[in-house]
Amino acid sequence: MSVKLLDNEAFYGYRVRRTVDARLYQEYFSLKKNGKRLRGDARKRIESAADRRDRELARAQLKAKQENKADRCFNSDGSVRGISYLIKNEKSGTRTPIFQVGIASELDGKIICTSYSINAHGEEQAWRMAVRTFAEHKGIGKNSRLYAQLVDARPRLLKARRKLQDKKTRRKSVKHAVKKAVAKVGKRSAKKSVKKAASKAANKAVRHAGKKTAKKTLKKAANKAAKKAARKAAR
Repeated sequence: MSVKLLDNEAFYGYRVRRTVDARLYQEYFSLKKNGKRLRGDARKRIESAADRRDRELARAQLKAKQENKADRCFNSDGSVRGISYLIKNEKSGTRTPIFQVGIASELDGKIICTSYSINAHGEEQAWRMAVRTFAEHKGIGKNSRLYAQLVDARPRLLKARRKLQDKKTRRKSVKHAVKKAVAKVGKRSAKKSVKKAASKAANKAVRHAGKKTAKKTLKKAANKAAKKAARKAAR
């Protein structure tokens, strides 16, 4: 039931709320009349009206859910949404092809994750077992048209393997591109560091050379002045 009694300053009465086919219905049934709270039979009549409306919305909700169930069961490419073909890597190193069911159960709301080995049961039987589990938790009858559609949606393994291989190839390509980009950035950084170090060393050498040159020039000038003074003294 989605009927709730509200009792606050703004409202006193029942609220009926349900979502039908993605549309929210929210309706209110007041338990007040002329500012006074209803009691006895008057209150029961309002309560019955709220319950009746909730049942109407519940039926509409169930109908819409059944009508839209097929759309929710399939992907745009026709594959079943919730059953996947995978290669399982065992601890022993063995690679086992499986059909894995991964869905939210409509029976108790729990997450269901189970798989069926193609090596153990064969492709067709493993698929039927996966469909049976899927249907049980999605409330799909075995004699329904939708159940037959699910069975017929079994993927052809060659196509599924190619799809899985393409996915792995794309992942490898992305990883390779990332490594290449990182290496390129590393080379640029290293080149920049070497250039900076070389520039620093060159500047230091120039400064050092400048000091030596200045010292040599001063010594030469001093010697010249000393010789000149000696000649004057000799006269």
